[in-house]
Amino acid sequence: MIIMTINKAWSKENAAVRLKETFARVAEGEKQLQSVFTQTFDSTAGQDVENLATVLDNELLGALISVKDLFDVKGFVTKAGSRILEGSAAATVDAEAIARLREAGAVLVGHTNMTELAYSGLGLNPHYGTPENVLYADCIPGGSSSGGAVSVARDLVDIAIGTDTGGSVRIPAAFNGIVGFKPSQYSVSRVGCKALSRSLDSVGPMAKTVAACRASYQLMSNSPAGLTNQHPREFVIPTNFGMDELAPAVASAFAVAVDKLSAAGCNIVERPLAVLDRYSELPVWHFSSVECCAEYLHYYQSVPEKFDPRVLKRLQRAQEVDAISYRQTLNLRQSLIEQYQVELGDNILLLPTVPVLPPKFSEFEQDSEYDRLNLLILRNPTLSNVMDGCSISLPFCSDTDHIGVMLSAVNGRDQALLNCAEYAEQVLSRELR
Repeated sequence: MIIMTINKAWSKENAAVRLKETFARVAEGEKQLQSVFTQTFDSTAGQDVENLATVLDNELLGALISVKDLFDVKGFVTKAGSRILEGSAAATVDAEAIARLREAGAVLVGHTNMTELAYSGLGLNPHYGTPENVLYADCIPGGSSSGGAVSVARDLVDIAIGTDTGGSVRIPAAFNGIVGFKPSQYSVSRVGCKALSRSLDSVGPMAKTVAACRASYQLMSNSPAGLTNQHPREFVIPTNFGMDELAPAVASAFAVAVDKLSAAGCNIVERPLAVLDRYSELPVWHFSSVECCAEYLHYYQSVPEKFDPRVLKRLQRAQEVDAISYRQTLNLRQSLIEQYQVELGDNILLLPTVPVLPPKFSEFEQDSEYDRLNLLILRNPTLSNVMDGCSISLPFCSDTDHIGVMLSAVNGRDQALLNCAEYAEQVLSRELR
């Protein structure tokens, strides 16, 4: 396994000062920082800092970590960005992935804002407000892990822990100029994390660098040593998926990124993957609609008025799916996963993370446009969730246009993907000559 050295800003010696600065910035109520957190862990973070004296040295010792409001944190109510869970009992233990980070000496700062129940790729939340995009004024942050991405991009924390069901880590990372990593689902525990879709949910980090994402992933992961480390033979840009409907700025910036990777020696090919033609037959919406409705059925039936109406509409669609249809969806997905693993093999899929730049808030006034943009923004990253793979979004800027460059691999190739991403990160940050 390749061990990466982090050029880190954190240490156990400066944790107390940095935590105080973050809490002070949040308390000042600066407009750019509003709605980033649903709650901060003022009453426990200080104890986390005191405990650093007894923790063995590791790469995350003293790092400030934000936690998506889907994960249980001892002593706090997990609200999932919703009003329906506000009266729930406080968690008695940390979610397993969060417990691993705390035990390693991470300092937990607060629960970050999100789309209600994690049910969209936009990041909009009518209950707790919506964080502002860091790079584009008056534009959405992307979601569902919106507050987490902004907490990193605004230097409130070093690493944010989120979930990714269809791009919910990678989309806000791409929109706010940071790294977002969706690991293979099996590799990080989801115990203590509220579900959107148990079939598709993954737990992953966001940070300024691949190295920081890797460090947090290694600590959260159940079995990092067992993951493969081979390098990819080639990068594949599929000609039959993900490259249509690109905004001109995204198409131009992605072309520049591809040229830089090619000039650095990466073997990049454009070819179709037959599995992606079959993928269009899959009703992907079944997973979140049916499975989320099952998770929150009691609230859906008893207090529908407390939901974001746009989330409620998606839950209601579950009624359109009968048991046989859903079983057929599951069967087709399994067939697609098997074909994808054979066709992609040891290679890396290369795509823009999102086909468009962050849309302005004003574009979502009409439900029809909300639905259209949500589907378009989710389109590319959702593929890796459905195909049970791993995927990472790297930030790239060309002519002031910020995009995400997404690298994806099959299940279990997390280490190979991270190694490749580290190299690509270095290449993409170089100045063109």
